[in-house]
Amino acid sequence: MGHRCAGNCEKILSGQRTNVPNDGVVRLYRDRKGRGGKTVTLIAGVRGNPGALEELATTLKRLCGSGGGVKNGAIEIQGDHRERLAAKLADLGYRVKIAGG
Repeated sequence: MGHRCAGNCEKILSGQRTNVPNDGVVRLYRDRKGRGGKTVTLIAGVRGNPGALEELATTLKRLCGSGGGVKNGAIEIQGDHRERLAAKLADLGYRVKIAGG
């Protein structure tokens, strides 16, 4: 079963990003594939060096009170925290879009 959307979008399958648009929008996804039924929030489209991504991931994990990390260039936060993360990222100056279901 594939993901379809109008225009250029990101597709996240089993934690791997493909077709990443370079439009400056940070996208938040909820994902459970390949994680034994556990839900994670994936944050894709954040530009920066690996150190900056790790620092942002640490800030967001503290905000949510949960674990996570950086994998394949995307930040993973354990649990469904899309709304809280979207508000924080917007406060930090990112353009944010909650994508997927």
